[in-house]
Amino acid sequence: MTSSAEAHTFAAGDIPAESKLRSYARLGKLDVYDYYPAIAVALSAVLPADRGAATAVLVPSALFLLGSVFVIMSMVALDDVTGYRDGSDITNYGPDDPLRNKRRKPLVAGTLTVPEALRFAWVTAAVGAVLWAAAIQTAPHRPTWTVVLIAALFVVSLQYSYGLKISYHGFQEAFICGLGVAMVMGAYGLAAGRFSAFLLVQGVLFGLGPLMFGVYSNTNDVAGDRSVGRPTVAALTSQRGNAVFVGALSAAEFLLGAAASATGIAPWWFVALMLPVTALRTRQYLIGFRTGDIMRARRIGFTAHRVGFVLLIAANLIDAAGAAR
Repeated sequence: MTSSAEAHTFAAGDIPAESKLRSYARLGKLDVYDYYPAIAVALSAVLPADRGAATAVLVPSALFLLGSVFVIMSMVALDDVTGYRDGSDITNYGPDDPLRNKRRKPLVAGTLTVPEALRFAWVTAAVGAVLWAAAIQTAPHRPTWTVVLIAALFVVSLQYSYGLKISYHGFQEAFICGLGVAMVMGAYGLAAGRFSAFLLVQGVLFGLGPLMFGVYSNTNDVAGDRSVGRPTVAALTSQRGNAVFVGALSAAEFLLGAAASATGIAPWWFVALMLPVTALRTRQYLIGFRTGDIMRARRIGFTAHRVGFVLLIAANLIDAAGAAR
């Protein structure tokens, strides 16, 4: 007997074939690199202030970066398996939504099978675990909080929508932001060996970047998420309630930077430096919830995040230059 998922895949078989390598790259979402600059944000707070540390931190930081790529590839592959099995990806990427690129979901497109996706997920998870262990082993500093954070990040990432399925129990938005925070702080802890409140603020701002294009994706995916009981805020609330939630997140991003500058956690000029992100967030919100073009607003979210992490790196460089005077 053919499952409804398989039936839909066969019906969508008009999609031209592509190489397995390309399909695996799509499964691992290698074109979405927005978590990986977390390592650059962390290093920009360490290397300008201590150039002698460059030799000691570059190898473990590179290992941590590569490990992050493999762990996230595993996480998103498992997410695709679950989304295919429960039918939410078929709903969200089906023929009724021409704005979504079906090739981005190789299981829905029929270019990969579930067993192939699972093998890919477990192999990349194993490689990621080895690389993160090597990063910890070769790092100049191994504070306990950092080691625990990285270990927890590995375990929780694989449970995002597989196993415990934490994104199906009301924690999706928190995880998307927390992943960015943990990557910034993990990389910083291995390189600097200490905690920094300013870096924590930067980590939260960095994590808000993926969250702020994720919530627009969730807004677009309400039908599929509701059909399988995936409790995103967009699926649980009314359209107005979701708009208020996204607006509150947008405001909180600005207010966090403002509070950090006002309390001395960040330099006084930090809030002003981040204003381009605030401007992009305002435009994103208006296009998404006033104009109603959610997918265009989502694309603006990628731009806002990329401008944001460049500004975070600039903030660390400016701060280090000021301290050196």
